[in-house]
Amino acid sequence: MTSPTTPGLSLTPPPPGNQSSVAMIARQAIVNAQQVVVGYELFNRSRSGAAHTAATDVILVFTALSHAGTEELVGKKLIFVNCTHESLSGGHLELVDPDKVVLEIPPLGHAAAEEVATRMPILAGLRERGFHLAFNHTVLQSAYAPWLPLADYIKLDLSVLAPDQLAVLISYAGRHSQAELIAEKVETAQQYDMVSSQGVQMFQGYWFARPSLVEAKLLAPSQASIIELINQVRKQASTDDIEETLKKDAGLAFNLMRLINSAGFGLSREVTSFRQAVMLMGLKKLFRWAALLLTASRAGGTPSSVGQTAVVRGRLMELLALETLPPEEADQAFVVGIFSLLDVMLSMPMESALGLLNVPEPVAAALLRREGFLGDLLTLAEACESSDDAVFDRTAGLLHLTSQQINFAHLQALAWADHLGD
Repeated sequence: MTSPTTPGLSLTPPPPGNQSSVAMIARQAIVNAQQVVVGYELFNRSRSGAAHTAATDVILVFTALSHAGTEELVGKKLIFVNCTHESLSGGHLELVDPDKVVLEIPPLGHAAAEEVATRMPILAGLRERGFHLAFNHTVLQSAYAPWLPLADYIKLDLSVLAPDQLAVLISYAGRHSQAELIAEKVETAQQYDMVSSQGVQMFQGYWFARPSLVEAKLLAPSQASIIELINQVRKQASTDDIEETLKKDAGLAFNLMRLINSAGFGLSREVTSFRQAVMLMGLKKLFRWAALLLTASRAGGTPSSVGQTAVVRGRLMELLALETLPPEEADQAFVVGIFSLLDVMLSMPMESALGLLNVPEPVAAALLRREGFLGDLLTLAEACESSDDAVFDRTAGLLHLTSQQINFAHLQALAWADHLGD
């Protein structure tokens, strides 16, 4: 297996920065004839947003799927995203479930026949992989005839097409393609009546919904942790080593579990452990995910004190769980510890934070109500931090752990967390 590489990727950690960031994303609904939302077109509306490039296409989808806010950006609806031709050959598209994504393909500035032919293998390959392709009305011109069979959707812009042009294009598309037609920039009832009476079944525009702004919150890992992960994958490190790196950064762990369990990733079963996530994703996808995360986390840095506390908790609870449980069950103790401060890191109630992730019931019970064996372990870990002797003694007794066992495990956890950058 060849080690993956990313040209021009700097593997030197940048200066420290903040742990969390917010991107402004606009989404506009696309509805069917019954005015049921079938998908959302996404737009980058961050003030710091750069010009539309290959990188921004991918980061927009990535942000939508990794979004850490209480409101789902896209849920199980289709994601329509504007693309550049440069972004279409990027391996980052392998990180999403093709069936959930509609790639809006721009026309070529001057459609020379050879340029249209040159793009064909990439477009056909995307379609074969399961991506939906959307084009604007120019795909109905003779110069783009090779592309037309690939069209799942054709967008008709009512702001630039006259009624007589629309009638001709709708009729031609119906005879020569299998694409569904989407009337966009629909702003009046008259426009809606005109295109729907001619057979158009999907609509987008102010008449139905204006673009709504959503603050897409991201829990940004430290860039040093991302770089460590990238280097490990390039060296084809073991699953154990990669799992250890994920466990050292709460933001890294959260992002991976959030993405891999999102509807956009397309898995049919829930992933509840880091080991599962690593094995299911594989080195190639893991590398691309980490490289994209590095690009998206404009302001990364060393983990905050809250993140550091979460890491220590996770390791302490894992070590104590190993006194009585097999390793695969002790992993749940680590998950409880590292996610026990998600409410603080995301500035939302724990119940809302857990709603972003798929965690086993014992993990949820421990985090929300301090119930069960894992709940007792978390209570004990918190007592170690607060030096609450009464709670420490009570929970240590419940767990049948001695002070010596707990103190030794706590020292080991602190030492382990201190070596994050080693």
